[in-house]
Amino acid sequence: MKAMVLVRPGFEQPMALQERPMPEPGPGEAVVRLHAAALNHRDHFQIRGVRGAEWAPYIPGSDGAGEVAAVGAGVTAWKPGDSVVINAALYCGQCAYCLNGEQSLCDRFGILGGPSDGTFAEYVRVPARNLAAKPAHLDYAAAAALPLALGTAWRAMVTQAALRPGETVLIHGIGSGVALYCLQIAQAMGARVIVTSSSPAKLDRARAMGAAAGILYRDEPVAERTLELTGGQGADLVVDSGGTQTMPISLAAVRKGGRIVNFGGTTGNQVTFNCRDLFWKQVSLLGTTMNSQADFDAAMRFVANTRLVPTVSATFPLDQAEAALKDMENVAQFGKLVLNIG
Repeated sequence: MKAMVLVRPGFEQPMALQERPMPEPGPGEAVVRLHAAALNHRDHFQIRGVRGAEWAPYIPGSDGAGEVAAVGAGVTAWKPGDSVVINAALYCGQCAYCLNGEQSLCDRFGILGGPSDGTFAEYVRVPARNLAAKPAHLDYAAAAALPLALGTAWRAMVTQAALRPGETVLIHGIGSGVALYCLQIAQAMGARVIVTSSSPAKLDRARAMGAAAGILYRDEPVAERTLELTGGQGADLVVDSGGTQTMPISLAAVRKGGRIVNFGGTTGNQVTFNCRDLFWKQVSLLGTTMNSQADFDAAMRFVANTRLVPTVSATFPLDQAEAALKDMENVAQFGKLVLNIG
């Protein structure tokens, strides 16, 4: 099979299109013939060598959608030809966290596509329990854009932050896959959404998707503008994936008794803020990461029931994965970047 293999993490030809052996399913596993795969910031960090360089060579990619090609012993829920989406969260299923339904806290938690071979290939082997039926209203490119970003957004907004109808949500950095899913989830749940961006065009597109207001953070003070837009109260919930640069702003923008949910540090992981802003306002600061199995299943039901359509920014052939990565690095995309595999 053809696959984009990460051979030398960095900036100079890190990936190469190679022939790799066809994967074979073991007990409880399935092999999926991939039609599409989507990029995530995790791929950027790994391909550029920020983390996981010691795993090379391997096939990157966490998100994918396609058809079941083969199943291993004991698999009865799926058969060859079934159209599926892949949950990228890998877990043991046996530790106390897994048995309690909190697979994202698993003692051996991992993510497909490093160190295990991932979805930038014609075929991938995964645990059969990680498959979900492809929503009937989506093509493979749109379905491939769902798993990691949607699961992260669902866990952040619904499971951890317990979003309620009528609340006001501030989302930093609209345009990324997770941020757009947060907007779509909040809209569907009856919340009012304020978004930020450095791009007027992205703010316009977010408003067209239903955002109540947009803040151009390079020209406007985000916290002060949020207070203006909420009658001096602040946002009920702030969705923060920036870390170093955004967390102090989030604390200033959230209302008394509000919540901040964080799932990343795209501007850095080390954060300095005034603790008084945290305790005096009695803010709940929530950390989250990828979805549990229950989160993933609930998010997929949400997509089917609401007929949510992911925002796909651009598609590329498999051998142009580096070009797609550069789009991500240039912050050019509004939505997900997808590789069409065939």
